[in-house]
Amino acid sequence: MQSTRSFTDKLFLVIKGLGMGAANKVPGVSGGVVAFVAGFYEEFIYSLQKVNSKAFKLLINGRFKSFFRYINSRFLGLLFLGMIVSYFSISKILDYLIVHYELFVWSVFFGMIIGSIYYINKDFKDWNTKTVIALIIGISIGIGISFLDPATQNDNLWFVFFCGIISVSGMTLPGLSGSFILILLGNYVLLLVDSVNALFDTFFDVFSGDFSFTSNPERIRMLKVLGVFTLGSVTGLVTFSHILSYVLKHYKNITLSVLMGFIIGSLGVVWPWKKTIYKLSETGEILRDRTGERIIENYQRFLPKLNTETYIAIAFIIVGILIVLALEWYGQKTRKTSV
Repeated sequence: MQSTRSFTDKLFLVIKGLGMGAANKVPGVSGGVVAFVAGFYEEFIYSLQKVNSKAFKLLINGRFKSFFRYINSRFLGLLFLGMIVSYFSISKILDYLIVHYELFVWSVFFGMIIGSIYYINKDFKDWNTKTVIALIIGISIGIGISFLDPATQNDNLWFVFFCGIISVSGMTLPGLSGSFILILLGNYVLLLVDSVNALFDTFFDVFSGDFSFTSNPERIRMLKVLGVFTLGSVTGLVTFSHILSYVLKHYKNITLSVLMGFIIGSLGVVWPWKKTIYKLSETGEILRDRTGERIIENYQRFLPKLNTETYIAIAFIIVGILIVLALEWYGQKTRKTSV
């Protein structure tokens, strides 16, 4: 599978990683949807599932080539490269666009999810009582999650580890947003803003030859939090991939129905017309994180008025749908080429 990829395929795989990375950071959007629509979801889950005891035996015995071949390392490496680059580039641009063009950005994501639902449903022919029930369960869970009230921040390391496990659901389960789940768990700012900023500051200090941060208890605490969160994320990624690999193999139609339900249910989270609700202090002032950004608590959704802005937003929804159709077209083209 690795050797049949052309340079263009590898480049597009990095681009897909960029898309997954950007989607994973935005509350309400799932990187798993990108994987699903772009046609590499099952390979992604299969490759992660290969990180098992056999892989570790190959690694411990020094059989590095066999290890990298066994876990489909070229595929995973290019994909994760795109995600990492995205976090330092695309996601920053996305942050800017959300601040200045929030309605239109959410409209594009809303359109992409509508396109995703079409993409999954068009080839799904096995509708029966079981798959319909599975679909309803998935929709109910997706809608239920979108209307939960967030918890308060908790930096207990065991809870942080749990957050890491849960947060990767957005990569492995299309329709469930890991970032939004972190908001509900109360730790979005702690884990995706404050701890990451602490890591950036540490890198800067190290390259500058300044090691005074080692005597800064707050910095050390944040680095511990990030380390435990990362460990939890890796644990969750491998664990979820094994579970999903099994259920996709033995209960594929029911699993796809549930995933489709998750995606449909997530439409409520990415509904473009919503007002952001920020966390308030006891005195009624808006709380801010270490970077000065306002801390999001939840969203208040409403129906739009028919005006120019709404029509432009609808146009961006159509753009989102077209993006998914373009990804589908490319996926079909590459599959035909590989055959």
